[in-house]
Amino acid sequence: GLATANMDSAPVVAITGQVPTSLLGRDGFQEADVQGVSLPVTKHNYLVTDVEELPDVLKEAFYIARTGRPGPVLVDLCKDVQQASADLVYPESVNLPGYNPTLTAADTDSITRAARLINEAKQPLIVAGNGVTIARAEAELRQLAEKANIPVATSLLGIGTFPETHPLSVGMGGMHGEDFTNYALQECDVMVAIGARLDDRLTGAFSTFAPKAKIIHIDLDPSEVGKNLTIDTPVVGDALLTLRALIPLIEPKEHPAWLGQIAEWKADTDQRDVLAQEIDDLIPPFILRQLWHLTNEGDCTVVSDVGQHQMWEAQYFPHVKHRSLITSGGLGTMGFALPAAIGVQTGRPDEEVWVVAGDGGFQMTMAELSTVAAEELPLKIAIINNGYLGMVRQWQDVFYDKRYAGTPLHNPDFSKIAEAYAI
Repeated sequence: GLATANMDSAPVVAITGQVPTSLLGRDGFQEADVQGVSLPVTKHNYLVTDVEELPDVLKEAFYIARTGRPGPVLVDLCKDVQQASADLVYPESVNLPGYNPTLTAADTDSITRAARLINEAKQPLIVAGNGVTIARAEAELRQLAEKANIPVATSLLGIGTFPETHPLSVGMGGMHGEDFTNYALQECDVMVAIGARLDDRLTGAFSTFAPKAKIIHIDLDPSEVGKNLTIDTPVVGDALLTLRALIPLIEPKEHPAWLGQIAEWKADTDQRDVLAQEIDDLIPPFILRQLWHLTNEGDCTVVSDVGQHQMWEAQYFPHVKHRSLITSGGLGTMGFALPAAIGVQTGRPDEEVWVVAGDGGFQMTMAELSTVAAEELPLKIAIINNGYLGMVRQWQDVFYDKRYAGTPLHNPDFSKIAEAYAI
């Protein structure tokens, strides 16, 4: 869970229990080096051995988790600290001289260079990632796209940053993305990546990705820029503030030939939408498209698990609302959806929240139905019940001569499982 939050830049504070300070390092009952184990997958962590430290530690933990590039922070509390009593004052501010998460726009020179490249482009393309959501820069992304008529592709976690019903939307790219989106990625002459890691699921082989493009990479985290690809114009800064500085320098453009070419590619692949129509067999694309219609064309929040159903959801459930798809992207953590949806429904009590899960991932955490029942949460759950770990089976089909080791599932009757919990 911490690694998933770390990869997807999710602000999480985990408070865990540790043995008493007198037993630290002595292999006491249930002792584990939680601080050491979690170090590689947290933004920061603490071991609290003195109750007097607790107010400052908690203040710092939430501050670090939520500022800069968000991420998980772990606070490991010794048992005697948990049991102690003290007169404590929660501080109003933090004092961390080595941590400076102040959000600023990128420097003027890099923004100017980026604007020049965009203004000279004949076939520009924006790639929007999760960083746009974190920066709350959706309105600025749309303003940039519309001002210069630039089509917008997204990563998986970038879904929801740009309305997928918008004429300039070209959907999700990458391994499980649309054909026409990937054609656009390969043929663009200027690519503007905003808050996107440009990881292998989006790019495929780094050496052959976007061979004609000059790449502008806007990202808050300098370690992401140039990590996978050669970047022509690095633009290091907060996406919201950087886009606000960039947009006035952008010239209005039309790009009719480029948009026409994308429309032609899209028409060639539109035939796959036939799969979303009703046929004799009940198939996932039809299920996901019907779910979209039943929720007033996506007026809900979907929490997706990981697997084929996750990609069908991304392809056949058009997202228009901000942050309306919550899923595990960077690590692909099966079992994510049900417990994550408990958090979403709690945080958005008036929202219609749907779990979309596969039969494999759902069984990894389905005991959380007990929590759903206990908290009386109105979650809606759709399980794609095909009797296999579907995405693994797909790879066994394509790459491993159909050796289906470990992928067939013996599933329970899920409706009876729900009934057992009075759901």
